[in-house]
Amino acid sequence: MEKEDMKIINRGLEDEMELSGYRLCRWKLVLVGLGGLCTGGFLFLLLYWMPEWCVKATCTRTAVRDADVALLRSTDEFKRWFRARVRIMLAPGKNPYDNLAAQTASPQANDHAHNPSDSASEKITRNPGDQHVQIRYFTLHSTKYFWNDTIHNFEVLKGLEDLSMTCSSVHSKHSAGLNKNQQEYRRFFFGLNEIDVKVPSVFKLLIKEVLNPFYIFQLFSVILWCTDEYYYYAMAIVVMSVISIATSLYTIQKQYVMLHDMVATHSTVRVTVCRGENETEEALSTDLVPGDVIVIPSNGTIMPCDAVLICGTCIVNESMLTGESVPVTKTDLPNPQRDKKGVDGDMIYSTEEHKRHTLFCGTNVIQTRYYTGEMVKAVVVRTGFSTAKGQLIRSILYPKPTDFKLYRDAYLFLLCLVAVASIVFLYSLIMKIINQEPVKDIIVKSLDIITITVPPALPAAMTAGIVYAQRRLKKVGIFSISPQRINICGQLNLVCFDKTGTLTEDGLDMWGIQRAEDGRFHHSEEKADDKSLVTTKFVSCMATCHSLTKIEGQLSGDPLDLKMFEATGWTLVEATEEETAQHDRIELTYVKPPNQLLPPPVISPEQDMELSELDELSASYMIGIVRQFSFSSTLQRMSVVVRQIGERRMDAYLKGAPEVVASLCKKESVPEDFAEVLEDYTKQGFRVIALAHRRLESKLTFHKVQNINRDQIEKNMEFLGLIIMQNKLKTETPGVLEDLRRANIRTVMVTGDNMLTAISVARDCGMIQPQDRVIIADALPPKDGQAAKINWHYADKPSKHSNKPTKLEEMEIIMEDGHSETRPQEQYHFAMSGKSFAVIIEHFQDLLQKMVLHGTVYARMAPDQKTQLVETLESVDYFVGMCGDGANDCGALKRAHAGISLSELEASVASPFTSTTPSITCVPNLIREGRAALITSFCVFKFMALYSIIQCLSVALLYSIGSNLGDFQFLFIDIAIILLIVFTMSLNSAWKELVPRRPPSGLVSGPLLFSVLTQILICLGFQIMAFLLIQNFDWYSKPDFYNCSVPHHLDNSTETKEEEEEEKIMIDVNTTLFFVSSFQYLIVAVVFSKGKPFRQPSYKNWPFVLSALILTVFLFFIMFVPVSGIYKFLELVCVPLSWRVAMVLIVLGNTLVCVFVETVVLDVIFWKHVFSRDKQGSYGVSPAGPTPQEGLDLFGSKCLSCLCYRRRKVPKARYMHLAQELSVDPDWPPKPKSTTEAKPAPHLDDCSYQIEAVS
Repeated sequence: MEKEDMKIINRGLEDEMELSGYRLCRWKLVLVGLGGLCTGGFLFLLLYWMPEWCVKATCTRTAVRDADVALLRSTDEFKRWFRARVRIMLAPGKNPYDNLAAQTASPQANDHAHNPSDSASEKITRNPGDQHVQIRYFTLHSTKYFWNDTIHNFEVLKGLEDLSMTCSSVHSKHSAGLNKNQQEYRRFFFGLNEIDVKVPSVFKLLIKEVLNPFYIFQLFSVILWCTDEYYYYAMAIVVMSVISIATSLYTIQKQYVMLHDMVATHSTVRVTVCRGENETEEALSTDLVPGDVIVIPSNGTIMPCDAVLICGTCIVNESMLTGESVPVTKTDLPNPQRDKKGVDGDMIYSTEEHKRHTLFCGTNVIQTRYYTGEMVKAVVVRTGFSTAKGQLIRSILYPKPTDFKLYRDAYLFLLCLVAVASIVFLYSLIMKIINQEPVKDIIVKSLDIITITVPPALPAAMTAGIVYAQRRLKKVGIFSISPQRINICGQLNLVCFDKTGTLTEDGLDMWGIQRAEDGRFHHSEEKADDKSLVTTKFVSCMATCHSLTKIEGQLSGDPLDLKMFEATGWTLVEATEEETAQHDRIELTYVKPPNQLLPPPVISPEQDMELSELDELSASYMIGIVRQFSFSSTLQRMSVVVRQIGERRMDAYLKGAPEVVASLCKKESVPEDFAEVLEDYTKQGFRVIALAHRRLESKLTFHKVQNINRDQIEKNMEFLGLIIMQNKLKTETPGVLEDLRRANIRTVMVTGDNMLTAISVARDCGMIQPQDRVIIADALPPKDGQAAKINWHYADKPSKHSNKPTKLEEMEIIMEDGHSETRPQEQYHFAMSGKSFAVIIEHFQDLLQKMVLHGTVYARMAPDQKTQLVETLESVDYFVGMCGDGANDCGALKRAHAGISLSELEASVASPFTSTTPSITCVPNLIREGRAALITSFCVFKFMALYSIIQCLSVALLYSIGSNLGDFQFLFIDIAIILLIVFTMSLNSAWKELVPRRPPSGLVSGPLLFSVLTQILICLGFQIMAFLLIQNFDWYSKPDFYNCSVPHHLDNSTETKEEEEEEKIMIDVNTTLFFVSSFQYLIVAVVFSKGKPFRQPSYKNWPFVLSALILTVFLFFIMFVPVSGIYKFLELVCVPLSWRVAMVLIVLGNTLVCVFVETVVLDVIFWKHVFSRDKQGSYGVSPAGPTPQEGLDLFGSKCLSCLCYRRRKVPKARYMHLAQELSVDPDWPPKPKSTTEAKPAPHLDDCSYQIEAVS
């Protein structure tokens, strides 16, 4: 037996896990059963909460291939444990892609094919001669893992991509479809094609919710209180718990129903499936398996699976996945074997690489185009949860836990309370034994201390701030699917922005055109719809090179294409099916110029031009679009093949990024000053697109063009010129970025646009200050035996203002001890393209982290590179926000600590936050609310900690004299004071502006610990003072001496046991501690409920102020006006007036000391000078010259730092540590015109690059 047999599944993926095999052990199961019975079921609960302990307690280790139970642990930072039951399935074969004979999968198996995993020992009825094999599998997170004997590990069967098939093999081997038996056989492995979001029953949800450790602790508390006859308080807690559970169940059930409805919509449709060459049949989409060939109906459909087009063209709305409502044209997968020249370009099919040919599950096919007599066909690639939509739903159903220091510290905080409870438990146990109390009382009263110290209302109190913040965010149009992330937003110190549609307006305006002929540029022209240009290749390219289509008579497509086409004045005509049938060609889209722009025909004056003749004139210039090669963000270009009416030869037009288009053109056709002209436009912030043309060979027929590779078309082009589009900044962009800069929150631009355009926009919006330098990192991959290298050059010189001494602002990294050693130097920013970023990631890994420290502009970034950038920034301990329009940002939005989608579409389910208004004003709003929610959480934590300790201390002091707080005293404190205060103190809204300081990220931080510990000591001191002082008076425990209207005892002659118990409560010490502790709760609530700089002042929170005032007035009232009914209810006694005045003085003294320590000692002295303003460090802005007051603060800071810190501490955050290193590096930043070459490192610790100066 392999004791250490451990496997890795999903290697290299986000859900990578370690897998160990276990076999059930009978004697261990018996022992666990006995242990559970002996512990009253607590052992069962413990094993339910801890999957690892459960498996190890009931099973023995075995080889993975023989396992009955799989124990899995995620390899990420959370190290979560999962267990899964390994089941056995009987199937006709082991490989789903094998072609079995028709008789192999017998009809008897069909009854089980739909759900092959219903039981572990499933049997399939088959003929005696049939062969069948056992296949082991387990299911985790809606994914099946099958045992593979070849690799000796479990693996996921995703679909046809498992075969690593080439594009040509998709056409040659998979275009015919599957027969019925093959489909049935594959369904054994892939199951039904459905994304089954099961809505759990209320009973199941109830059991899961009730078995939460918090509610189990509450149940224990309630039983204990009932044993001690604390019925009222126990009932109050039960009512609170029932309301909490009911609310939670309603919310969870509602979320499941919403998700189920979203998935269920159009999830089951009728489809036409191909069986062989010409045979088709109607079937339900749930029956589909990878390898089936389906027919896409001409009137469109909702895709029930992921499928690759092998014939025809589709127009698809992918808003469900991408957030972009613009229809996308999907073309059939290229077949390199049809074109002999294209065999070398045969690629492995991948849904990511070939997404322009793939129809994704859940997307809406609006219409199709096809050959006459042929159908639009697609091969099913993935089904069920393996599809793009399925993976999206899985990420919602099984989200990663939120990794935030606050939540980790919360458990530490609870452990501390448990530790305190244990100490007081032992103290009370000893005191009860010394006082010789009954055994039952000793056990119950001692355990009661634990329920006092760990407050049952803590979780509800903690979520209050988040719930209120979520409501306020809804009011400003920001919705969240992950409310726990609101707290994390309060820690953001870097925000990445997409450019187009986020920082700039979504639409582009046509600024002008600059045509080129014979290798020279013409002067720029403002309009393209001029009579002199209508017949030029330039305008023809503008009119044809797009992916526009007519939907219900309206032009629809990419906004850039729309603007470009509208600028020509041409019209688009889509041929009818009848017209296409006459020519036996693919259904064409035609474009034609308006009649008024065409040159007039030569006619005699006597003749009148008929309308039909005008149409004929326009038709003679009509151009048909024969083939489209859709825009690819990877290739950064699109092209079309067209034919003008009456022409035999076809033309190719190309449109794309200027650098890419120029590289595909003949050198002699590209103007010599191309780079200078392009740079001039991009520096001004214009979006520039280049056009090119090529006359195709006469031998290319319509059918050949349909099968040709785009690389054969997009070469040897003639450069036509440039289209200059203006992408205006949104009016709110500069103001928002300035607010973030003042708050020391770094801003980064991540765009798919041109580098210089992005730099220009970054300068215009204030992301890069006028005086700052921009260093462009141009990284080149290894070539011809030369190592990879980075060429550094400065984009342009920063503007100098020499007329007057400007108040330059210097950026610096603030270290933990509050010191910042600034060197007077120019600020710099790195800018790089997606290609350079890819080279740096691969060859300059150790340089990457240093570069992202000052990287501000990332241009031409592919969607996966945006995600990699977010991961890199997080690896150096930044709290990263990502704001995008959802089009290409889904991965980055999901990966960032706070992803904010500006799209209202269904794609926003992938983003934690969605703004209904497409404006970046949501970013500061979210950060402000995050900071307010975070500070509220700290306030509540601190208050609940003090509440627990104060009450615990009161009970401990009373236990020492054999007394306790009464049932209704507990009830009044917990319900009337604590709950009311907690839920109203959380109502403070966010401060109106962002400040440079960030709140601490965790509870275990200097300021918070200092605050809590000092307040505990103060409250402890004043309670003990009151406890000791009252015992020094002559009238102590002499009720006859009291001069009050309320009698101390009703009648001493007939005392029962209950009255003796009541007498123990109704004593002067109890009354004293009740009043003092009640005031202490209110004091710490007011002291902890802070406003500026993260929340609105507490006096603006009128529910809290009103609650605190009413409670204070009520306590003073019953202290000085003893009302018989109230005193009897709260089990109080009336004490002399002099002692009541003394209690008021004690409370006033307590208030003054608490306020002084919290506001003066902590906020002014320690927070400002010792703890620093940002524990984790951030980019801070500080004036170059200190004012006299700041100079005094700096002196005080240095003195206190010398006292508190003997030596300088190393910063905790990785980016601060790097900044500290770089501040003393003379070779950083790299000098202009220098080169960094990648060198093989002889030792792992050595640097893998070397900077060389180039003369």
